[in-house]
Amino acid sequence: MCHQCLKIVHAILVLLWSTFKVEAFLFPFHHSSNDLLTSRMNTRCYSSSDGITSDSDSIEKMPILIQAALGRKTDRTPVWMMRQAGRHMACYRELCKKYTTFRQRSEIPEAAIEISLQPVRQYDTDGCILFSDILTPLPGLGCDFEIDEKLGPVMGKPIRDWDGFKTMNQLDPTVSTSFVGETLNELRKEIPSSTALLGFVGAPYTLATYIIEGKTSKLYLETKKMASEEPKLLHSMLKLIAENIGNYACYQIENGAQLIQLFDSWAGELNPKDYDEFAAPYQKIVLDIIKSKYPNVPTVIYIKHSGSLIERMAKTGVDVVSLDWTVDLSEGCERINKARAEIGLTTPGGLQGNLDPAILLLDSQDVIGERTEEILRKGRSSGSGHVMNLGHGVEATTSEENAHFFIDFVKNFKHDEN
Repeated sequence: MCHQCLKIVHAILVLLWSTFKVEAFLFPFHHSSNDLLTSRMNTRCYSSSDGITSDSDSIEKMPILIQAALGRKTDRTPVWMMRQAGRHMACYRELCKKYTTFRQRSEIPEAAIEISLQPVRQYDTDGCILFSDILTPLPGLGCDFEIDEKLGPVMGKPIRDWDGFKTMNQLDPTVSTSFVGETLNELRKEIPSSTALLGFVGAPYTLATYIIEGKTSKLYLETKKMASEEPKLLHSMLKLIAENIGNYACYQIENGAQLIQLFDSWAGELNPKDYDEFAAPYQKIVLDIIKSKYPNVPTVIYIKHSGSLIERMAKTGVDVVSLDWTVDLSEGCERINKARAEIGLTTPGGLQGNLDPAILLLDSQDVIGERTEEILRKGRSSGSGHVMNLGHGVEATTSEENAHFFIDFVKNFKHDEN
């Protein structure tokens, strides 16, 4: 090749490098096809349909709640409430007269959409959470259930042996939970772009307790018995649940959910050894499935009475740990970040929570404001994003006035800037 041609080629290469930074083009032998695929996934811009983001400009266009969940310090602290849609609201109780069972209310899109929107309209929360239940995908796994208004969930038939396990099957969310996709799609059209659409799933261990016990339990004796006497059976069940719940979470994202919260409600009843064996690994399977498809969709984990489990929760790599009211927020933050550092994560972990729901039952709104402000200030000093919430779900006897006061107080609170 002539000297002049070499100069032209060199100029073109320099232009490509400086303008487009196409290292993969110039040095293809440095990248496997998987590396390039990952690179493309990680540099896609945020879209309302897939929840993916990559750069600061895109993040700033996202709902404030999602910004905080991704670790950003926001101008104000975003807020929503677990169980914000439900029995404490008069409009919900009125709708129950038409849709008399919980499964009707959560599985008929018209009803689920309306219920999901009620607290957004009334309180102007920063998040709109899908009205559903952690058990909703179980019939698709071959585990049918009903929800008794007094007893809670009751499974059609408990599964406690290998023959029962063989009746479980793979979940196809597009078939057995298509109403969830329809509800999420419609909610994205209804809510303001500034309001985050939140999806959620139950964690494998908690779902397994319902399948094994057959109903809500206080001691979980059948589940613990299986863990001791038939651990291979329990592991097989948990693996099947985890893989399918991970896919179900992705289905929610594909239909508009911008964040996924993982509820492992009953994992707090486990001793540390059994938690490490039967809860944490399967939480991580769910989270890893989500992140493998949607690496920048924020994830949250919540466990009731989880004060002794904070480090273990953080070590799943989840984006946000939702703390219950038994933990001081500042202390929880320190423990989360120390645990993240131990597994090589250099960014601070996000926080959610953690006002005691009982505080909203008080007559004094001054006390509600004082307790809320204390948490807001600790969240602000955490060094990461903070989403204000309760430490558990809204109590059914909470007044709408107090719930509204709480949301307004958080949204109007001005942080002192250094």
